[in-house]
Amino acid sequence: MKKLLLKLFGSLALVAAVGSVQAAGATGPLDTAPKRVNSEAALQNGAKLFVNHCLNCHGAVSMRYNRLRDIGLTDEQIKQNLLFSGEKIGDLMKVSVSPKDSKAWFGAMPPDLSVIARSKGVDYLYTYLRTFYKDDTKATGWNNIAFPNVGMPHVMWELQGVRTAKYVDEKDPHDATKTVHVFKGFEQVTPGKLKPQEFDDAMGDLVAYLQWMGEPAQLDRKRLGVWVLMFLAVFTVLAWGLNKSYWKDIH
Repeated sequence: MKKLLLKLFGSLALVAAVGSVQAAGATGPLDTAPKRVNSEAALQNGAKLFVNHCLNCHGAVSMRYNRLRDIGLTDEQIKQNLLFSGEKIGDLMKVSVSPKDSKAWFGAMPPDLSVIARSKGVDYLYTYLRTFYKDDTKATGWNNIAFPNVGMPHVMWELQGVRTAKYVDEKDPHDATKTVHVFKGFEQVTPGKLKPQEFDDAMGDLVAYLQWMGEPAQLDRKRLGVWVLMFLAVFTVLAWGLNKSYWKDIH
């Protein structure tokens, strides 16, 4: 039992360390993603954004379209709003672009997004999706605060509009002889179809969908987990009472 507990605590420590390393990969503090994985409306809007803007290049080969029934969509709604290229309701969410073309356009095959939220964390994704800015020095014309020199263009720029990043040179607090390039915010060049808060809300929905897609059964698992814990609590009391009654006459 002692060895089992040590292994369990070791595994939990490893998970925490991995999460810290992933969070440290960003160049600055991460914004907190809104918690909407329990909202069917948010998940449905996130699914629409994912299919319309992400699925053109990124696949989700662990997800089938018909699994979207779990977030309240009917087969007819899925067909009418989320299937555009002859896919069938039971097909996997694959992309039609070839690896060769992807490498030529982006330098590498865009990663599959089936479990991206579990890999990167929802706060990182929420920050990343909202911090693109125009940078003509890059091949795609775009850059990102959370992922500098990113190879992905800003596919949702029409929704957010075009922004530039403002940087200033300041003295390095650790070495007065050096200067550091410090980010001081964004400057809106042209407006998008959505207002800033509306765009942030949309990205919150998209991140919620990515989180749900990483484990579609998570809501059922959490609901079932509450009942399991309640059962174990009641069973523990009954077992303790039975044990006490059994041994009361034995000295």
